Amino acid sequence: MPCLHIITNLNLDGVDTNPVFSQLTTAVSTIIGKPEKFVMVILKSSVPILFEGNKEAAAYAEIVSMGGIDSEVKRKLIATIGTILQSKLSIPRTRFFLKVFDTTAVSTKSKM
Repeated sequence: MPCLHIITNLNLDGVDTNPVFSQLTTAVSTIIGKPEKFVMVILKSSVPILFEGNKEAAAYAEIVSMGGIDSEVKRKLIATIGTILQSKLSIPRTRFFLKVFDTTAVSTKSKM
């Protein structure tokens, strides 16, 4: 199950975030190749973020998935999520950072 967790310094009180959730869910599902019903999106707003020495609109995101993430998928996720945040929430792509983590890439070798 892919989980996308986005934190932003924007105050989203009163903002219709349904289109944001919908587009992000569809994008993650399509790019990673998992059904939409297994994609979780968390959007946390009004978090103090200082980036490039100022507090202008910015976002930090993490995506965790069990498989389906390679370097091409990472590039697509960064570009697509950045574009959605820019078009829906006016967060410039240059003020967006995405950390990608594939749980299947973790070594579980036993020393026994």
